[in-house]
Amino acid sequence: MEDYVVIKAKGHGVQVIGLTRGQETRFNHLEKLDKGEIMIAQFTEYTSAIKIRGSALIYSKHGIIDTDE
Repeated sequence: MEDYVVIKAKGHGVQVIGLTRGQETRFNHLEKLDKGEIMIAQFTEYTSAIKIRGSALIYSKHGIIDTDE
């Protein structure tokens, strides 16, 4: 089973960017979240990283991360 993360936007316009695996890292997905919206994201054989821009809380098996801290 792949790892999941939950992203909760604390402000408007939070960007969630998926990055690919392989020899070249590329953007493979972009979402914009508004305040209060939640996205559940998964690391897969194609997605190796998730970049988050903006004010958000990220929930994972490693704990809760606040992008404002």
